[in-house]
Amino acid sequence: MKIGIISDTHGLLRPEVAKAFRGVNHIIHAGDIGDPQVIAGLAAIAPVTAIRGNIDAGDWASAYPAETSVTLAGRAFFILHNRKLLGADPQTEGFDAVISGHSHQPGSETVDQVLYLNPGSAGPRRFKLPVAVAIVKIAKTGLTPAIIPLL
Repeated sequence: MKIGIISDTHGLLRPEVAKAFRGVNHIIHAGDIGDPQVIAGLAAIAPVTAIRGNIDAGDWASAYPAETSVTLAGRAFFILHNRKLLGADPQTEGFDAVISGHSHQPGSETVDQVLYLNPGSAGPRRFKLPVAVAIVKIAKTGLTPAIIPLL
């Protein structure tokens, strides 16, 4: 199973995202959506689990939780916008991965058998930070993340 991971679109769904997410079974958006049409565009690719980020305001944004979890192919993903606000211990809670955004800096690390993944920002470029998304492949042996540069 392949999962597309995206964050910090800030109202912009780049056409490169559809190419990067070709063949994914599910998409996780880690907040700062910016416009509900972003989710509609992603939903045309695959089912979406999304949370709101710190810029998401208004009636449309209230439909999205500040954090959530989803289990895909037997693996539990915890999703929040800002990893610094993570309160619980993901390993103790039984999560296989923590997905976050906010920093616009893509990164991936495994700590105590929990994958921490930030896909970076897929929206308007901020400073000199990369524009990217991520893919997580789920296999019986575990999770394999990959950062996918868009530009």
